[in-house]
Amino acid sequence: MQVTPNGVIGLAVALGSGLLIGIERERRKGSGDDRQAAGVRSFTVAALLGALAQWLPVPGLVVCAAGFVALLAVASHYRSRSSDPGMTTELALFATCLIGVQCVVWPAFGAACAAVLTALLASRERLHQFATQRLTEQELHDGLLLAALALIVLPLIPRGPVEWFGGIQPRPLFTLVLLILVIQAAGHVALRALGPRQGLLLSGFAAGFVSSTATIASFGSRARAHPEQSAMFAAGAALSSAATWAQVLLISAALSPRAAWALLPMALAAALTSAGLALYLQRGYTGAPPDDSAAHQGSALRLREALIAAALLGGVALLVANAQAHFGDVGLNVSIAIAALVDAHAPVASLASLHAAGSLPLPRMEMGVLVAVTANTLTRCTVAALTGGSAYALRVGTALVGSLCVAWAVGRLGGA
Repeated sequence: MQVTPNGVIGLAVALGSGLLIGIERERRKGSGDDRQAAGVRSFTVAALLGALAQWLPVPGLVVCAAGFVALLAVASHYRSRSSDPGMTTELALFATCLIGVQCVVWPAFGAACAAVLTALLASRERLHQFATQRLTEQELHDGLLLAALALIVLPLIPRGPVEWFGGIQPRPLFTLVLLILVIQAAGHVALRALGPRQGLLLSGFAAGFVSSTATIASFGSRARAHPEQSAMFAAGAALSSAATWAQVLLISAALSPRAAWALLPMALAAALTSAGLALYLQRGYTGAPPDDSAAHQGSALRLREALIAAALLGGVALLVANAQAHFGDVGLNVSIAIAALVDAHAPVASLASLHAAGSLPLPRMEMGVLVAVTANTLTRCTVAALTGGSAYALRVGTALVGSLCVAWAVGRLGGA
């Protein structure tokens, strides 16, 4: 058998992986009657056994090695005299053998698996505390609901257009529902971790890069449930508008750097205005974070409001399809405005692509971006009114319209 550099590297990585996992297990080994059988030497040998079984050209040796380690782990478990032996060490020993096999096949991936397993084993107290103390029963149910919608329901939604639905694709609409629920969950986590101010503002800005409309709908449902915190939810929603303008720049820069440079003053002024108005909305907020015992009793997910927002955008998309079928293309700006009622980023990407191809002058491109964001602002204001009520809609609408007016003023001064 010829010794190759790859084989030597794999054996070395397996040795290091076994030592890493074994050191962590040695620290948890205990003493006396509760002492575990496997420690640093056992795990190192298990990793090397898997690596050698994979490296040596003997058919079936990997299966034999894994089976041998599994039998030793079972025997160790049943011979344990601990009152609560558990299965973690035995499972980790078997996994270490498989990691040794992987170290020969793909050393980098094997080392990564060893690091992840060691981190998981070392986080026992934190994971136990999270599962039993910090995670509430309702939050567990919310997580299961999100997982079921994403992994079971979403794959069953048809991908293509549905004829009885006016040729609209239902999957993007259901994806929007799921997105709103995910934003609601992320906002709930940020609120618990950072408090009402930093949590809401940070989650609102970050979620705006995904969908400002979905963020406004999500925060609107929470503002309706907690009207005393409407100003803070409106501030977070306003920051999602700043993220929208930032994403306009990112999309333009990716497709046409010259267009992004031309849009920079307008987008920067609008984003700063949105951020300033968001900070103004929450300046007088003196409320405390919601009481954990009360806040955790209800679900953080508002499925009804998410369905309302998706139905609104679906109706708009249906009108767009009928208008295109019966009236055709009645002008660039009209088409941009109709498309932007559902999403502002897609029309911006189309405009930037046309400008990069040389078929759209820069002034018309800038005007098209303003029209797109204006139309999308109308949709977002409507969503804010439907999901959050009049007070929330007034605050959010003020921020959205204010930043839009600044964008139009800067754009007109620049010749758009």
